[in-house]
Amino acid sequence: MVRPAPLRKKWQKCPLSTIFCHTEGMLRSVAVIVLEGTSPFEFGVVCEVFGIDRSGRGTGVPRFDLRVCTPVPGAVGTKTGFSINVEQGLEAAADADLVVMTPYGGERPLPEEVLQVLRGAARRGAWVMSICSGAFALAEAGVLDGLRCTTHWQYSHLLAERYPRLRVDENVLYVQDSRIITSAGTAAGIDACLHLVRTEFGAKVAAAMARDMVVPPHRDGGQAQYIDRPVPEAGSEPMEQLLVWMGAHLDREHPVPELAARVHMSPRTFARRFRAETGATPAAWLNAQRVLRAQELLEETDLSVDEVAREAGFGQAVLLRHHFGRQLNTSPQAYRRTFRGQLAVQRPA
Repeated sequence: MVRPAPLRKKWQKCPLSTIFCHTEGMLRSVAVIVLEGTSPFEFGVVCEVFGIDRSGRGTGVPRFDLRVCTPVPGAVGTKTGFSINVEQGLEAAADADLVVMTPYGGERPLPEEVLQVLRGAARRGAWVMSICSGAFALAEAGVLDGLRCTTHWQYSHLLAERYPRLRVDENVLYVQDSRIITSAGTAAGIDACLHLVRTEFGAKVAAAMARDMVVPPHRDGGQAQYIDRPVPEAGSEPMEQLLVWMGAHLDREHPVPELAARVHMSPRTFARRFRAETGATPAAWLNAQRVLRAQELLEETDLSVDEVAREAGFGQAVLLRHHFGRQLNTSPQAYRRTFRGQLAVQRPA
């Protein structure tokens, strides 16, 4: 069993109970491991998030040092028939702040050097992430023993059966347990990567990156911290328009009968459709959006907690603290101390 080692000196425990922040530069270097049979989409997700230099756009997104590596540098075949040329060996992952394991094909045994890289990353306190079936590599390396994790729903039962020490949850987009992040298949990798960006750099930076990628910045259903169930975008145009309107009027009360009337439904039909299309009740969806708005205000303004509560739509600070603690397991003041310190050095003069 390999568990993350005590934190290196360059890390310190932050007020957020399960968030850690750099004291010397935060997340900068990212190593993505690709093997024969890798999935181009999941590999592309990592490249899109961490491989494009957005640092000059004035949004606070830093430039990441992306390293693509494999045991034997050269042509690596993908599951869709073409190859990618990988120039770096696994030594490129030796000191990376984040090591990402992409899906790999077949039942072939994993190279021992790959397992050693994953174990080493966990021991030194680096972030370790898997996308889709890449979780099997993390499990084989032992870094998931005793931890909650996820993978694509098609493979979740096999993962749980093959590695009984894992706590596999097939009903989530992604899971963070300690400094290990596992995600479900395909686009869930985007959510997991943006979650890490949000954890390291704050909600505004993650939202700026998501806006640039034209994806939702945060899909969350109000459940326990860092175990995020998806809130799908609404499937019908009237509901989409309603969600946009609700998001623009977070300071208002939104009784179900009034919301139902806006989309010409009965309250009962509306409540059923809203949950079916968003994965949450109207109240839960609103509270999640209000918490996100509060995060941005705490990061980017000097408003008091009372003022943030009003601006975000909670009205009273006690309600803000309640929902903030429930969703993020921290207080607004602690969140501000954590992220204002990180973001201050990123803002343009």
